[in-house]
Amino acid sequence: MREKILHRATELFLNLGFKSVTMDDLANEMGISKKTIYSHFENKTKLVEESTLDLFWFISNGIDEIVALQKNPIEELYEIKRFVMHHLKDEKSSPQYQLQKYYPRIHDTLKKKQFDVMQDCVVDNIKRGVDLGIYRDNLNIQFVSRIYFSGVISIKDNGLFPMTIFSNKQLEDDYLEYHIRGIVTPKGRKVLNSIINSNQE
Repeated sequence: MREKILHRATELFLNLGFKSVTMDDLANEMGISKKTIYSHFENKTKLVEESTLDLFWFISNGIDEIVALQKNPIEELYEIKRFVMHHLKDEKSSPQYQLQKYYPRIHDTLKKKQFDVMQDCVVDNIKRGVDLGIYRDNLNIQFVSRIYFSGVISIKDNGLFPMTIFSNKQLEDDYLEYHIRGIVTPKGRKVLNSIINSNQE
């Protein structure tokens, strides 16, 4: 039952937002009593914390599986983006923003974990791209990996990128292309263009 509550809560949080979903909503949605939920999670904050960490580890493991396939580094980044967006439901309710506003401690913990995972993944991606001649060999890898992470976080900021102007999908697509165009060689640009063209068909 604990796992069921966790997974349903995560779905509701992603679709409706952390602030919007109450324990009553979750109980009604699952056809169980609030008492049952509280027997597994002492309060809503604990449920939010566990659901965000559960989703984080699920996505991290999925990214590890994609990286293990040792695809072309540019293809790998697009594959990771597709996987993450699918499991974050395109973030219709901007949960990252709500998490930061209403649960700052949980947000900070999550951000640190995200940085640690992304840093390793992106550094590895850049090194392989350089070795294959599709990324420039004069890149400052630590700078590129960190600026990429800060951009991924920034495009989730509703103040900077309001949903009335930008859709999440468009933002993710535009940002990834922006990142890759800044680091590719002419050889890498051909790979990127072929991926973009095939995505538009």
